[in-house]
Amino acid sequence: MTGVSVRVLIADDEPLFREALRDLITATPQVTVAGEVGTGAAAVEFCRRWPVDVVLMDVRMPDLDGIAATAQITALPGAARVLILTTFDLDDHVHRALRAGASGFVLKDISPARLVDAIRTVAAGEALLAPSVTRRLIAEFTRRRAVRPVHDLTPREREVLTLVARGRSNAEIEAALHISRGTLKTHVGRLLTKLGARDRAQLVIAGYEAGLVDDG
Repeated sequence: MTGVSVRVLIADDEPLFREALRDLITATPQVTVAGEVGTGAAAVEFCRRWPVDVVLMDVRMPDLDGIAATAQITALPGAARVLILTTFDLDDHVHRALRAGASGFVLKDISPARLVDAIRTVAAGEALLAPSVTRRLIAEFTRRRAVRPVHDLTPREREVLTLVARGRSNAEIEAALHISRGTLKTHVGRLLTKLGARDRAQLVIAGYEAGLVDDG
């Protein structure tokens, strides 16, 4: 989204935290505050009425919790991408958020610079999961379910899916497989279509559920 301002909706029930986020975003080039809300229901209504690229969504809010709000927002036409921002590093939050269509999950103790990077990453259509949740929490989630093999994938697509599920960046995948950025995007696009996934966050889940990521 080079040269285009990313419109961010801040959804959090703590006024002081909203203010801190507003100050950070206002001071960041090419990122703007589209609005601020204090409840999940207000976040859904805002996204219905106004253009938003990324929603910074708290989990625990009155009226409608952030995960339920995420499910409603991601179901809207031209849906905003949702970055869950919470103090709680809990398995159930992560799993429910990803199932609801969230594109990222980070903790509130993230540094300002990393949060700005997270907003831009999610706005660009990539998934972003806090390092503390990528393996431990999703692995635990998928251990509760039977492995669901993925069919109709080429060997290269399986390699790409495995690396995406391990949380590797585009650059790391390109280097590991000796492929170009364009080729990687083609593989990711085919994986999204074949697996019926909205974005890379859902590809992470698919990779774990398929048993492509070991516990090591």
